[in-house]
Amino acid sequence: MTQPHHDPWIVWPFKAFWRLIAVIVGFTGRLVAVVIGAVLMILGGLVSLTIVGAIIGIPLAVVGC
Repeated sequence: MTQPHHDPWIVWPFKAFWRLIAVIVGFTGRLVAVVIGAVLMILGGLVSLTIVGAIIGIPLAVVGC
């Protein structure tokens, strides 16, 4: 049976800071993805208001989903 790996107490602040940065980067990445998706959906909807624009607008809106 293997024992869990425990780091020395002196490393704890560095690990906590690293986890905080990882959470912030993860949240920022998700937020950017949501904003880009919404912009693509809105842009696709606006472009597809014309018949000629529908050729580009519909796939653009689908990519935004």
